[in-house]
Amino acid sequence: MSFYQSFRLAIQSIFSSKMRALLTMLGIIIGVAAVIVIVGLGNGMQLYMTESFESMGTNLITVNVMGRGTARSVSDDDMYELVEQNPDVLAAVSPSVSAMAGLKIGTETPSSTGVTGVGEDYAAIRQYEVGQGRFIQYIDILRRQKVCVIGSYVSNQYFDGAGVGETVKIGGYTYTVIGVLSEKADSEEYGDDNVAFIPYTNALKMSGSGRVSSYYFSGVSDETISRAKSVIEERLDKAFGSDSAYSVISMSELLDMMDDMLNVMITILAAIAAISLVVGGIGIMNIMLVSVSERTREIGIRKSLGARQRDIMQQFVIEAATTSGIGGAIGIGFGYLLSSVATKLIAVLLQQDMAVTPTAGSIAMAFGISVAIGILFGYLPAKKAARLNPIDALRYE
Repeated sequence: MSFYQSFRLAIQSIFSSKMRALLTMLGIIIGVAAVIVIVGLGNGMQLYMTESFESMGTNLITVNVMGRGTARSVSDDDMYELVEQNPDVLAAVSPSVSAMAGLKIGTETPSSTGVTGVGEDYAAIRQYEVGQGRFIQYIDILRRQKVCVIGSYVSNQYFDGAGVGETVKIGGYTYTVIGVLSEKADSEEYGDDNVAFIPYTNALKMSGSGRVSSYYFSGVSDETISRAKSVIEERLDKAFGSDSAYSVISMSELLDMMDDMLNVMITILAAIAAISLVVGGIGIMNIMLVSVSERTREIGIRKSLGARQRDIMQQFVIEAATTSGIGGAIGIGFGYLLSSVATKLIAVLLQQDMAVTPTAGSIAMAFGISVAIGILFGYLPAKKAARLNPIDALRYE
């Protein structure tokens, strides 16, 4: 018997008992759909994280200096000098100092708005764009000018979108708004748009410490980011003699680490989801055993007419593979539907623009596994059918 004839008989057998076939496929359908959705969710999360990190700058390096409680230290001038000495790997640096003072606008004090002291290159390093006015300049830092730059949320909420030239109070002093940043995160209260930046020298005076403990560096390119990190670490190790006195983290390394963790998590979840494929395979084996019992007389007739064991086995294996293959195809469609629903739910419930995007690889893998499971679990019933004695089979009622 040819493969085509076996396949046609398999289709006829499946459609002769549609409800039983559908229930048999159910485990395969659920398993394939679950694998597709989980892998799609992982792929969507990776894309979302990559876009988020790229918006911050994958060539960004953050440095926190804790110190060792001794006279050993590094100054902001040391960090600026480090950039000047290594122009091949370091592009810019900006101190970052919490002002330890709230923002007051008229009679209102927005508690969610953070005030941070930064350098003149901070906007470029963090990929902020100035929509109105200008950003803080070196002369502002040198002279400790009472100027500030605010985010789009602050400008829209308190100045009707025209914040440049207005005044606010920070730490009891009146500051003039010289710039408004372009909208970066939907201008939400708890986002990147609800900020206020002042010269870091002003923030140092407010904090009373006189020492910068946080810096943002930008590397020349993503390719040289590891070398840039090494340069910074060598300078800090020379100053403190111990890596416990500081931490240096690059966004690209952090992204790689998070990708690795996410891949492990998705692999584990996909493996758990694939268990339902095994359950579906057991269902196929069970129904094929029943089918062998129901068609024992048919098998006896075919053997008496010259059908070989190989022909009988081929028929039942192909029938099992066809059942699981159809279940896999339905599961793919169901997985796409669930992915679309999940994307919309994420947008509505979490208010995040993250798409659950199934990959061609995950679809091919899930479908291939479903067919393989059909063949694997259909082999035992097929073998049983092939070994039936034709005389005993013909007597079977």
